[in-house]
Amino acid sequence: MNGSITLNQCKFYAYHGVSEQERKVGNHFEVTLTVHCPMQQAIDHDDLDGTVNYAALYDLVAREMAKPSKLLEHVAGRIIEAVKQEFPTVTGGEITLSKLTPPFHCDLHSVDLTINW
Repeated sequence: MNGSITLNQCKFYAYHGVSEQERKVGNHFEVTLTVHCPMQQAIDHDDLDGTVNYAALYDLVAREMAKPSKLLEHVAGRIIEAVKQEFPTVTGGEITLSKLTPPFHCDLHSVDLTINW
């Protein structure tokens, strides 16, 4: 039996942006990450090894969010690659990375980037 684990709207203050100023002063971001994985062992045996440890998954996201980048696509790609490396049972997923206060004059809640794999 397969299932999904989702970290919803994890909040970070990070230093991502095309302009040098964005990478210097930072911005508010949210990450929603869903991973697909087998869960039969966890269901049958109450065993954490039969699923993905969501605390470890969060730590991975926090670690990657702490590394400044120009593009949200680059940050999301790093997170995906780290998930693949550290959680080999993950069979796919989706990540949405949101910049909550983009640095241009507009009235919007956020700019979101979503990648499925």
